[in-house]
Amino acid sequence: MQSDTHDHGYRHDVDGQTEILDLDAEVLAEHIADIIASLPVGTSPREIADLGCGTGAGTFALLARFTEAHVTAIDVSAEHLHRLREKALERGVADRVRTVQADLDAAWPDLGKPDLVWASAALHHLADPEAALHQVHDMLASGGLLAVVELAGFPRFLPADAPENRPGLEERCHLASERSHTEHLPHRGANWGPKLTAAGFTVESERTISVNLEHSRSAAVGHYALSGLRRIREAVAEAVSAEDLVALDQLLDTNSPHSILRREDLAVRTERTAWSARRT
Repeated sequence: MQSDTHDHGYRHDVDGQTEILDLDAEVLAEHIADIIASLPVGTSPREIADLGCGTGAGTFALLARFTEAHVTAIDVSAEHLHRLREKALERGVADRVRTVQADLDAAWPDLGKPDLVWASAALHHLADPEAALHQVHDMLASGGLLAVVELAGFPRFLPADAPENRPGLEERCHLASERSHTEHLPHRGANWGPKLTAAGFTVESERTISVNLEHSRSAAVGHYALSGLRRIREAVAEAVSAEDLVALDQLLDTNSPHSILRREDLAVRTERTAWSARRT
């Protein structure tokens, strides 16, 4: 792990979300590609919709896997879509990407009849995901596939006995954050299988992928941890003890000798579950 405290060119947008999405794509690229490679698509799709595309982790993995496909990337955030278009230009695939800004809780844009719809960590942000699933079912081409990927939670990075002055700090912060998310994002971590069936889909596969990246030398892991814990701090500042908050701030202070960027024992531990559902 990098021991210096420079930014290495990573973005620091207003709410940190764009940076986290970019880092998530970089750190977990292999796992995203593995999920896509395992999709039971049959004939290679030509038209794909990426719901809640963020900055394009799924979009570009789909384009790499399905080299003849075009992707319509949909997100409510203009900033995320701007970043996605920048990446598409950098990678030389701008002619294969269309971006659409839309709030899928308000009104659905015309997305044509895609062969594949990808929804990674997206449905739980919707107020009425069941209605969205019916919308996707009706939109898909006959025989088309919907891939839903759900997070078990934000990754853990620190060993259980870290930091030395407050062992177990990260887990306590996550538990406090998850209590907040349960109130504001009640569908996060949902079992989408029954919901897919209720929307008229035939569920063809369900797969849980465990991620455990240890001893990475990538600077991206440290910045991923830093960005993630910054976001968590916003959610738990009033819910954890004063001692935990001091220890968390030491980890987040890039000038501190306790900075998370100086640690050499970081890992990335998380789980994702993927469902593949067919419109039959």
